[in-house]
Amino acid sequence: MLTIDGLTYRIAGRTLLERATARLPAGARIGLVGRNGTGKSTLLNLIGGTIAPDDGDIRIRNRARIGTVAQETPTGKQSPLEIVLAANVERAALLAEAETA
Repeated sequence: MLTIDGLTYRIAGRTLLERATARLPAGARIGLVGRNGTGKSTLLNLIGGTIAPDDGDIRIRNRARIGTVAQETPTGKQSPLEIVLAANVERAALLAEAETA
C-alpha cells in the first residue's frame, strides 16, 4: 500500500530524514511516535504531498486511504483514542447498533 524508498528531506540546513525506507502492507495501522522536532509531522506532510522530498520516492497504491489524527482535537471533547476508534467505520457502526439494542 505505502512504499517509501530513500526519502531525504532537509529544512534550513538541517536533515530531518535521510534515506528513510519503509513498506507498509495494505490494512496496516501504525503509530508514529518520537521526540519533538524529529520529523514526524514532516514525514506525514511528505506522504500527504503537501511538501516535496529532496530525494527519494513515496508510492501509495491507487485508492489507498491514509488517515491521520491531529495532536490536539478541534473541540477538545474527544480523546485521541476516541477519534481513532471512531475512524473505524465498521467498529463505529457496531457500537451504534449496540447502544440502540
